[in-house]
Amino acid sequence: MLEIVRTVPIEYYLLYSSILFCIGVFGVLTRRNAIIVLMCIELMLNAVNLLLAAFSTYMGDAQGQIMVFFIMVVAAAEAAVGLGILVMIYRNTKSTDISFLDKLRN
Repeated sequence: MLEIVRTVPIEYYLLYSSILFCIGVFGVLTRRNAIIVLMCIELMLNAVNLLLAAFSTYMGDAQGQIMVFFIMVVAAAEAAVGLGILVMIYRNTKSTDISFLDKLRN
């Protein structure tokens, strides 16, 4: 009876989220600044959230949107813990460069 109007094809969501995820992976692998690495990890999580929400809407099921909520909670906790660790690293090394983290092994 009620037809869900799908104005944007699911392929566009697939393409957009895969581009966002690849940008995040590229940033994690190439950057040395810890803040940028954390932002790239958040970008990868948001790309997955976008894809889950798109599939959930496309299939007419709310389970994907519930998963998005839990992923956002985990991402917020990860950001809080990561920034706390980053503040402690900055206090010890006076830099946010991740190449200095090998000094913490001693």
